[in-house]
Amino acid sequence: MYCICAHISAFFFLYHHSSISFSYKSELERHRRIHTGEKPCSCSTFHVRIHTGEKPFACKTCERTFRLSGQLKAHVRTHTGEKPYSCNVCGKRFIQMSALITHKRIHTDEKPFTCETCGKSFRHSSDLTVHMRIHTGEKPYTCKTCGRSFRHSSEMTSHMRRAHTDEKPYSCNTCGKRFNQKSVLKAHTRIHTGEKPFTCETCGESFKWKSTLRLHMRMHTGEKTFTCKTCGNDFGLNSDLTRHIRRAHTGEKPYLCKICGERCFDASHLAKHISLHPELEKTPEDQFTQEKTST
Repeated sequence: MYCICAHISAFFFLYHHSSISFSYKSELERHRRIHTGEKPCSCSTFHVRIHTGEKPFACKTCERTFRLSGQLKAHVRTHTGEKPYSCNVCGKRFIQMSALITHKRIHTDEKPFTCETCGKSFRHSSDLTVHMRIHTGEKPYTCKTCGRSFRHSSEMTSHMRRAHTDEKPYSCNTCGKRFNQKSVLKAHTRIHTGEKPFTCETCGESFKWKSTLRLHMRMHTGEKTFTCKTCGNDFGLNSDLTRHIRRAHTGEKPYLCKICGERCFDASHLAKHISLHPELEKTPEDQFTQEKTST
């Protein structure tokens, strides 16, 4: 396998297997091992520190210690703000060369880490490691409070905040509402910005949340994943199934008009009902109560 192009004089290296370019030969060699599985080094002095726990390199600012001098050097940049590596496509800068190499895969769409079980590919080796746990069933992160296990450390952190600590470290700069996950905060901010990043490829309609787009797509595909256990009718939305059960089977009307006592199957019908009371200045949420009942 020829891994270096003929025009080596320009200090430009090309890996022919994936047509990915590198500025340094060392980067090419490191990348090539992803495909070959080659591990050229035996248990070196540096590697031994994994077993011994030795971390001889200490940060003078925060006293954090590291196994390798290169790790310390990269860490120091978190204090200085130095980001010497920049992307030649979008200009984004990084503290480490490895972070830049990983970032470039966004532009090239390179996914060199492939699951041998299902064939799915990933940009990061860590993503493949987590994905493999779907097949193996491994859940190495265990909640010390309730014993529940998780595939990823972030899943356990989110669980701890939701189920046990009620910690909400992420707050909205606009309204002050707090959240236990950064991703939930990011989705929430779209209420204020009006951003709709998820677009239907069939009709072009856009949505604030991916879950809403997923539900919308069922209009086009005809998919109906929610089935009534009583009569067997299928529905595209869980809310449609709930409405059906109330109307056809249970007769439950959990939405109560505070003005006249009329009960409705759902919020939309209550809102229409409230419009029959035009003599009052009100908002729908001021004039109805949803009683907590099971369906």
